[in-house]
Amino acid sequence: MKGHKPKIQSVSMSTGMPAPIIAGIISRESRAGNALDTNGHGDHGNAFGLMQVIIQPSRKWHTPHGAWDSEEHILQGTEILCFMFNVIQKKFPGWTANQHMQGALAAYNMGPDNVTSFDAVDSRTTGRDYSNDVLARAKYFKRCGF
Repeated sequence: MKGHKPKIQSVSMSTGMPAPIIAGIISRESRAGNALDTNGHGDHGNAFGLMQVIIQPSRKWHTPHGAWDSEEHILQGTEILCFMFNVIQKKFPGWTANQHMQGALAAYNMGPDNVTSFDAVDSRTTGRDYSNDVLARAKYFKRCGF
């Protein structure tokens, strides 16, 4: 993760998304790249890069930006997260900022339509713990100076 820190911090500055959150996603999604094939793909070829942006061509998802470990890719993943944050904020206006972040993280993993309540925010995420796990990782990365 240390090698990615300058890129993460740059993207954080340009998007306003906290660097520890971005680092937490990278850690969870790709183990800082260690869980990817040599071309930067994971999830049986359906996702790309450190932040595992979904690229399933048959479903017309995202077109990958940049190299799998580039700042451009981290920016793309972070912009998707920012979009999810805005969707969740509009969908649940009574939630706190922390709840919006947790909902956005769950939506990043499984889509905003699958976030139906805060009590069940992770009920449909990978491992049923995605947002909680990313937030725990983010706390660690914050202590590490991200």
